[in-house]
Amino acid sequence: MRNRNENSYRKSYSIRERFDYWFDNHMAASSLWFIRALIIASVVLAVAIAGLIILFGFSEEGEAGAVIWDSIATVINAWMPYYEDGSPGYLILMTVTAIAGVLFTSVLIGIITSAIEEKIVDLKKGNSAVLERDHIVVLGFSAGEYTLIRQLILAAEGRPACVVLAEDIEREEMELALSENLEIPKNFRIVCRTVDITDPASMEKCSIETCKTVIISPSEDAKTVKAILAVAALLQEKHISNVRVNAIISGSEYQFPLSMLETHSITTLQTNEILAKMIAHSCTQTGLSQTFREVFSFEGSEFFLIERPEAEGAMFEELMLRMSRAVPVGVSHDGQLISNPPPDYVIRPGDRLLVFSEESESAVLEGSLPLEDEDPAGAPVSDFADLTDTVIIGKNETISIVLQELPENVSHVFLAGQELTEQERAELQALAADRNLILHYCDKDPFSPSDLLELARMAEHIVILNDHEKEAEEADMEVIFLLLNLRDLRTRYHLSFNITVEMNSEHNERLVGRGDNTDYLVDSSMSSLILAQLAQSIDLIGFFREILSNRGNELYLKNVSDAGIQGTCTVRELRRLLYRRGMILLGYIAAGEASRYDLSLDEMITLRPEDSVIVLSEN
Repeated sequence: MRNRNENSYRKSYSIRERFDYWFDNHMAASSLWFIRALIIASVVLAVAIAGLIILFGFSEEGEAGAVIWDSIATVINAWMPYYEDGSPGYLILMTVTAIAGVLFTSVLIGIITSAIEEKIVDLKKGNSAVLERDHIVVLGFSAGEYTLIRQLILAAEGRPACVVLAEDIEREEMELALSENLEIPKNFRIVCRTVDITDPASMEKCSIETCKTVIISPSEDAKTVKAILAVAALLQEKHISNVRVNAIISGSEYQFPLSMLETHSITTLQTNEILAKMIAHSCTQTGLSQTFREVFSFEGSEFFLIERPEAEGAMFEELMLRMSRAVPVGVSHDGQLISNPPPDYVIRPGDRLLVFSEESESAVLEGSLPLEDEDPAGAPVSDFADLTDTVIIGKNETISIVLQELPENVSHVFLAGQELTEQERAELQALAADRNLILHYCDKDPFSPSDLLELARMAEHIVILNDHEKEAEEADMEVIFLLLNLRDLRTRYHLSFNITVEMNSEHNERLVGRGDNTDYLVDSSMSSLILAQLAQSIDLIGFFREILSNRGNELYLKNVSDAGIQGTCTVRELRRLLYRRGMILLGYIAAGEASRYDLSLDEMITLRPEDSVIVLSEN
């Protein structure tokens, strides 16, 4: 009974409706089907007209082949017959053929033109597949953030290289932004594609299976995690295991299983912790943030792992005193990298040297081990500068890391603009007690001019933290206005504090410019520098993790006066003096001048009390 009722409600369709439905479906399928149907219809019409002409004897020639050919030619050329070409019946039928030919030809030209336009639009949008090998795939692009691409260009060093840049943005928009903001050399090609970087099927057009590295450009954590999962799914589907995936994740709450990271060669770093550590050290060492950028940049000196058979049997201190234009930093033995090894470490067969130099070829041993001279600069005066105070404005989840990593000469820390629970205060107090810090909570509004002036007068160092719970642009705007007002107060009231600023966007940093005694730690640019290094130096991942973590050797700016090394000496003498104190000399900064890294062993330098040396050491 139920089936009969259901059947009684079924609607019947006419032949015309069914034909229209069939025709519409095929029309929507592709232009190629319509072109094929149009050609068949044209031929059928031409043959039908020719058949009528032959059947009624309208043709004077009488040959069937000639009549069919004339009919087809008339359809194609839309040629109207002259009145003397034949009988009235012949003229009428051929006129119908010519009119039909005009219609068919017009429609055909329109279809072809439309198909070509669609293809051109599709190409402009970047929807075509990539046919490259050994390229770098960069997933994610933000207008105004060009550090990553710029570093990849520098890393190519004039060699032919290709980067496929993928984002859910039209290709023309990406290419225009790149051309207006970057100088792209002829050896370097950037192929832009419009791709949903969280969809494995969409990413197939980037030819990930033939690339050497996938870099997921800095973005919000949720999008980065989805992109990592999408790449992992695509590589697993294609059974690819030799493609490395490098990504930056801000928060520590996103921890991928170790088995997944190893299976798909995925490397992730938590930048919030890295930046917190950099902020802590930079706030009392003006210029250290710029040093981090210089060391991780491919512009100038960088880290290399090299093989030097002639160094076998030599102690590491000998390398330090014989290697000019390059600084030995560590040794890789049996896959394990030892940074800042002891002076008596002997280089064994198969060891590779970790050096810091402008070019890997410049790391060569010169002459023999020089005779030991007396220390030219005398004994150290103190390990740290005089005790100093720090004001931290703003709050995010890394505040505990900042407190933990503050240099030992910081005695008082004033926290402002923070709403802390009793439990949070207790945890911070316990951490401060372990570090011998005296913690103060200031009920001051940093956005109040009078309160901000009081905060500015409290300490020599001011840190502005970025609010990670707000949108990146909104958080950056708050930081920018605090920075501008602090600069104004410093100028109007002749104050001497330095400012360390945490920002999200490289573009926003450029808007405020670089003022005196202002250090910037920018999430996007620092993340891009690290990603570019990981893409080019896979074997150095362990070393980069060490100098960006809370353990092992780290980068420091050491004031010449505090270290008691002022005076005139050669670079070789200064290297030996610092190395025996556990520090490796990478370069130095003369007050008011740019950093210098590429130093010859025999170069004489004069260190003044206000200068600083750039060192790698454990503390």
